[in-house]
Amino acid sequence: MSGLNIKSQIPPESSGDIPIARRGLKTVIEIPNFRNLWIGQIFSQLADKFYIVLMVYLIAQYWVSSAAPQSNDALADVAAVIRMDLKTRAQMITLLATGIYIANTIPAMVLGSIAGVWADRWPKRPVMVSSNALRAVLVIFTPLCLVQGPTWIGLSWGYWALLVMTFLESILTQFFSPAEQASIPLLVPRENLLAANSLYQATSMGATILGFALGEPILRTLHKVFLSIGVEGGEFLLLPMCYGLAALSLSKVRLKEQITIKSRESIWGEIVEGLSVLKEKSSVRNAMVHLVMLYSLLAALYVLAISLASFIEGLGPTGFGSLLAISGLGMAFGALLIAQSGHKFTRRSLTTTGLGTITLSLVLLGEFKGSLVFTFLLCGILGVGAALVAIPAQTTIQEETPEPQRGRVFGLQNNLINISLSLPLVLAGALVARYGLVPVLWILAIVTLFAALLERPW
Repeated sequence: MSGLNIKSQIPPESSGDIPIARRGLKTVIEIPNFRNLWIGQIFSQLADKFYIVLMVYLIAQYWVSSAAPQSNDALADVAAVIRMDLKTRAQMITLLATGIYIANTIPAMVLGSIAGVWADRWPKRPVMVSSNALRAVLVIFTPLCLVQGPTWIGLSWGYWALLVMTFLESILTQFFSPAEQASIPLLVPRENLLAANSLYQATSMGATILGFALGEPILRTLHKVFLSIGVEGGEFLLLPMCYGLAALSLSKVRLKEQITIKSRESIWGEIVEGLSVLKEKSSVRNAMVHLVMLYSLLAALYVLAISLASFIEGLGPTGFGSLLAISGLGMAFGALLIAQSGHKFTRRSLTTTGLGTITLSLVLLGEFKGSLVFTFLLCGILGVGAALVAIPAQTTIQEETPEPQRGRVFGLQNNLINISLSLPLVLAGALVARYGLVPVLWILAIVTLFAALLERPW
């Protein structure tokens, strides 16, 4: 173990005699410190989603001309390099939004493990509070990016400033995530971790759906409200308000944790220590594999949803978001089911059932393509299956990882998940283009079935 660890306070005791009736949602919500952490997570998640929506909103309003989007010759040359046309306004918005996505993704793919090490070295509450407070301060400067100034590659300096802001915002998020995940087992007794993670999963999906579905209408409404009182650009206050409320709620959390006073190991040495946890504990390693496989599958479905929607009359390829929203609702519903009744089943049975449910859904999605009702229903069922895999895996990692190493293990987890979200986005599109939708669905189903059989449900 790196550094000198002392106990700032006695770690929370596991209440092994908690009755079954006290292992549901109501029990974990009644824990004051966990409730504050949960509320902080909700506002932070909403702010993250609103941030992406705001960036696209600003691109559409200030950097893409509705009259002649293809007139930017310098940008057209850049698009040609990546084989993308700029014939329509939507294509130009997509190109500029891609820059935002890349700036947001690079820190997530590179810094997760490093941020996890510091989440173990530093007290977690100040890390969570300061990361949200700094993001609140950072986004306050958004209106300055709309001021006219020098241009580069046909775009004003403000767009490039937004890329830098997004990059810095994502860096701060990488410190918040492992500290937050490592805090849950410090606040919740072991017997209630499954319910706590279920609640987190449900609200995370709810924030994602709410943030992406209602982000733009909320921004437009706020814009009109502030204009009516003579204030232009007041909609930008939505983000610092959400991050600020997250920081305020998290500041009320009182953690009982082991704090590393001094570290003699290098950062790389501590990352290796986190990897050793996966090597030594097969349960943590298997849970991590399940999460990586699941997020790879979900990333592939982001692409496949476009093809699925294109077969449905009245929906079309641009309606793929509704399929993803239904899957998200399924995950939220599955999370609530696990929160209330998951303790009655073994982790293996939950995981096997989830993988089997995903397998069946993938096969039937190919068989019933073109049917709006069956596609919606199967997307929802697939979401339930995803919850049955993700929540037991996350809970196992929290339970089995030693407390002084949780931050670096969760940082590594964030690294792997973000990589697993990126690669399938490229591969799935290429496979569908070459072999068609149904064969790709069958390939994913076979992989998922194989994973279910490895669980040896018998």
